[in-house]
Amino acid sequence: MDHAIAFDTLAYAKKLKIAGFSEQQAEVQAEALVALVEDRLATKKDVADLKRDMAMIEASLKRDIATIDANLRRDMTSMEANLRRDMAAMETNLRRDMKELELRLTHSLTLRLGGMLVTGVAVVAALVKLL
Repeated sequence: MDHAIAFDTLAYAKKLKIAGFSEQQAEVQAEALVALVEDRLATKKDVADLKRDMAMIEASLKRDIATIDANLRRDMTSMEANLRRDMAAMETNLRRDMKELELRLTHSLTLRLGGMLVTGVAVVAALVKLL
């Protein structure tokens, strides 16, 4: 700690002597109490320093959170744009594939109907010759 807590050891030792302690006991007791107070108790300056440090940490955390938030929003916007582009490409491919399938089905049906028509005409022609 930067600043020691003011503690009057002489006055404390005098009070102990009045209470019946020997001079040596009073001095040892006063020194032990000073050591305890200086090592364990926080001063007003210690509390003020702690508050300042906590305020600095809070400000730093707020900046970090704001940065993370901005980065996350940017990443999400980018992902959304990529997803929309991918979906548009998939839709285009699906439409093309469906059109190709439609053309193949139409071609196949045309060939089958044509074949059936030729077969029908041949059957009718054969029947006309027979009859």
